[in-house]
Amino acid sequence: MTAIHINQVQKRYQSLQALGGVSLAIEEGEFFGLLGPNGAGKTTLISIIAGLIRPDGGSVTIHGHDVQTDFRAARRKLGVVPQELVFDPFFTVRETLRLQSGYFGLARNDDWIDEVMFNLDLTNKADTNMRALSGGMKRRVLVAQALVHKPPVIVLDEPTAGVDVELRQTLWKFISRLNREGHTVVLTTHYLEEAQAMCKRVAMLKAGKIVALDTMSALIRRISGSQLNLHLKGALPPQLQHLITHAELTVPGEYNLRINDYAEVETILARVRESGAVIDEMQLQQADLEDIFLQIMEKGTV
Repeated sequence: MTAIHINQVQKRYQSLQALGGVSLAIEEGEFFGLLGPNGAGKTTLISIIAGLIRPDGGSVTIHGHDVQTDFRAARRKLGVVPQELVFDPFFTVRETLRLQSGYFGLARNDDWIDEVMFNLDLTNKADTNMRALSGGMKRRVLVAQALVHKPPVIVLDEPTAGVDVELRQTLWKFISRLNREGHTVVLTTHYLEEAQAMCKRVAMLKAGKIVALDTMSALIRRISGSQLNLHLKGALPPQLQHLITHAELTVPGEYNLRINDYAEVETILARVRESGAVIDEMQLQQADLEDIFLQIMEKGTV
């Protein structure tokens, strides 16, 4: 079953085309990454999914419910953790979560509230006023609010921005558990190592359009290949210059060379030896999501 279906969504702010016909299907139970530079349209798309912004064209459904024409049912299926720290300063943590439960008609939800607070390490802050919490603790409460009605679809918009390592580990442990239990998770983040570790499939946005959409493993194989790091005494042979990546090191004699197949390594080493250069150090590295991201953003497409 499709958890989120996005069909030709468009949004313009005066002269700015924030989204230019985005289409995307996220399947139930996926851990999906929505990536892109600042201004790519990620937050606009999430706001449309959440029903906070009306698109100029296109449609979005959550578990088959249109976010505009069937918004009550759609919002019950969705939990969103926003980027901004938005909170009511007049309530404690527990009161905040009880109030959030009430929005969804959940009058007796204390058992789940206790479980969410325990898993987000908020139990000892349950009776603390929201104003007295640190930024990291407020972020945890935002996550708890998004999960309080047990939504089958969870959208995390930069959930670990500016927070400590402890919260990241706590959050990912709990979110991973929910994903294993069948919840669909959509993540936007600038911490690409998080996306690589958590997401099975990713879409990359640039200037309001999808420029890449594939599984993580397929993108790594198809876009970037691997890299061979060489530290040489002598110059790199001219016939190998075209293999130098954008990540060429500034240390004299040190090069990053892109390879698409491990069989190419022996050919490269033979060319180096023939040129008279001496290899001081050598390291073969698998490309990561950051390499892929930079290449795709530079090219604008796959």
